[in-house]
Amino acid sequence: MLDDFLMRAALAGVGTALAAAPLGCFVVWRRMAYFGDATAHAALMGVALSLAFQGPIMLGVLATAMMMALLVQSLSGRGLAEDTLLGVLAHSALAIGLVAVSFLSGVRVDLMGYLFGDILAVSKTDLALIWAGAAAVISLMVWRWQRMLAATLNADLAQSSGISPRAEQLVLTLALALTVAVAIKAVGALLIGALLVIPPAAARPLAGTPEMMALVTAVIGVMAAIGGLGASFHLDTPTGPTMVCVAAGLFVLTSLVARMVRRG
Repeated sequence: MLDDFLMRAALAGVGTALAAAPLGCFVVWRRMAYFGDATAHAALMGVALSLAFQGPIMLGVLATAMMMALLVQSLSGRGLAEDTLLGVLAHSALAIGLVAVSFLSGVRVDLMGYLFGDILAVSKTDLALIWAGAAAVISLMVWRWQRMLAATLNADLAQSSGISPRAEQLVLTLALALTVAVAIKAVGALLIGALLVIPPAAARPLAGTPEMMALVTAVIGVMAAIGGLGASFHLDTPTGPTMVCVAAGLFVLTSLVARMVRRG
């Protein structure tokens, strides 16, 4: 079954969507869309470092994404507005990564694949890494769900209950870095932010509880992955961007449904 490249691509898309679903909810609740972008853009530096030292791509991406997330967290609240800081770091990380890749001599780099993803080229090894990373992210989020939710809803109340908002932010940072490392093969550094934000934004009008929103987000993410893969195959369009387009279409659809329900 795994010899079929479309089946491998579908499984990779589903694994990536499931990893991004619960994390994306916290990204939306905490208004951290730019935080996700900054972490994802740093992934390209990880690719350059991995190729330069001939190490595993996913390990390099995970390390640099984690470093960027920790850097953002440590610099927040020190003068610059958070959106300005994230914009500076996100674009700087992407530019430095692109320049670093250009210095690699004797190494053939599929730059477009790392920027926009190449899910159709996923190997069995890549698939195993994606699902292992997805399982780790989901397990981490399930383990810390109530504590992270409390810290997100009311940091002061969580602090008084013995929950450290900073520690929960660190857990979220680790999960975000791991998701970026998992997703870069499927959708690329430029589209990971869209995968983290659009499905939970589409699920929000349909869910009455945080847990339901995470579940609906996972369903919408899987629909976007499978639908985008099918549309890409039939229309001969880039797979990663097509998946994001399907997710955007589902966002428009759920927004219209929610508006009609409110009017009715």
